Amino acid sequence: MARTPTTHDPFNAVAEPKRRQVLAVMGTQELSVNEIVERLGWNQPMVSKHLRVLKQVGLVSERRVGRQRMYQVNAEKLRPIFDWVTPFEKLWNERFDRLDEVLEEMQKRRKNNE
Repeated sequence: MARTPTTHDPFNAVAEPKRRQVLAVMGTQELSVNEIVERLGWNQPMVSKHLRVLKQVGLVSERRVGRQRMYQVNAEKLRPIFDWVTPFEKLWNERFDRLDEVLEEMQKRRKNNE
């Protein structure tokens, strides 16, 4: 089965860990390529390559300010990913709650044995 190009699907685009790092570094702020390069410690061509893919799927928008290009995360395009992940949040919260209960029980037993 042919793989869906990363330039057409936000899910495939963010499957690449480096692209997720770019999005995380950008957060809610608008940054230039040089600012992203500085924060990630990567070379400029690598950052530009990942920004190009993110821009093609609509996860990042670009704005020109003179000779500089400013990039910002398009949070609305992340919505399908958020909607897909949200149901799993309940599952993980339940598991962490059970883990907390087990750990509390273990601590009580330890105190009783001391």
